[in-house]
Amino acid sequence: MKTTRTTVAVALVIAVVALLLAPAGAGAATLTAKQQLGKKLFFDAGLSEPAGQACADCHHPTAGYADPDHDLPTSRGVIQDRFGGRNAPTAAYASLIPTFGQMVCCNMGSTYRCGQFWDGRAATLVEQAKGPFLNPLEMNNPSKDTVVRDVKASSYASLFRQVYGSSSLNNVAGAYDKIADAIAAYEGSPEVNTYSSKYDAYVAGRTTLTAQESLGMSLFNGRGRCFRCHGSCGMGGGRMGSMGSANKAFSNFTYHNVGVPKNAANPYYTLPAEFNPAGYAWIDYGLGGVLKGRGVSGWELQNGKHRVQTLRNIAKTGPYMHNGAFTSVRQVVEFYNSRDTGAFGPAEVPQNLSADVGNLGLTSSEVDAIVAFLNTLSDGY
Repeated sequence: MKTTRTTVAVALVIAVVALLLAPAGAGAATLTAKQQLGKKLFFDAGLSEPAGQACADCHHPTAGYADPDHDLPTSRGVIQDRFGGRNAPTAAYASLIPTFGQMVCCNMGSTYRCGQFWDGRAATLVEQAKGPFLNPLEMNNPSKDTVVRDVKASSYASLFRQVYGSSSLNNVAGAYDKIADAIAAYEGSPEVNTYSSKYDAYVAGRTTLTAQESLGMSLFNGRGRCFRCHGSCGMGGGRMGSMGSANKAFSNFTYHNVGVPKNAANPYYTLPAEFNPAGYAWIDYGLGGVLKGRGVSGWELQNGKHRVQTLRNIAKTGPYMHNGAFTSVRQVVEFYNSRDTGAFGPAEVPQNLSADVGNLGLTSSEVDAIVAFLNTLSDGY
């Protein structure tokens, strides 16, 4: 049975109450005043138009801060028949992603990396936090003024003024910037980024991996080629070098077209022309589309590329890929292993395909081993 937004909302309320009432044990995160404010904003379902959808609806703790509605490839907005064109990425560990830009790395010349959203259109996490409020396919507020008005009327308005100053809600543009700043602060907090997976315990010497998990880690750093985009400190990531936060995030934050096929089940295709004039003919060009819109030369070389996502909590954050085309981690690994056989259909964007995946020659048991290792990256071990 398909999960409805109402069902998810009820589950969200229950989970939030549990979070708020949970005793502060030895492992409880201590939040600053700004992070506490950001948490209230993050879970406030009154900041959409109409009321009913919070940031946490599509980025919930129980789902690794991704969408808890695993039946949908892309997220439903507060207006029930509206959907985004892409799968909601996790908000956890997004604070590790540096500002969007270009760099020279891995002997590949100049390449784009970092930035928020799948296509890097927001340079920073603060800029990303401003987007969903005003997106008609998400929280549907008509203006910044509407969001600020709702914050002024909230139970935490006094905390907002405590954090940002007594007049901080008087100027709409400034207040809106501060709302995003507080949300980003919460998303960067130890409550969201707990580093509490089995892998973290293993690195700290508090546990051991099973034989299958150890084999998966070896394949991850070897014939599976996962490390090329998801290398991590302490795992022989090699090329990751001293890229800092990339080592913790299991992503080097670069952009690639791995050849994901179109997902016919993406509800975005069925939206009215007001939101998707191309209908089923719509093609997601990712970073290339963003750069084309900005008039950047060479944008066509980036067509089909999306930012490499973190693998932390990957077992909790399905469906997978930018369009939710795959429903399990194993399906993703098998896609990387055998894309070039044609078993998964043609790539949505056939240009600029990554040659790092597609014909890895892994056996079924080796695919299972990589999946077993990826399962050790879930927080809450």
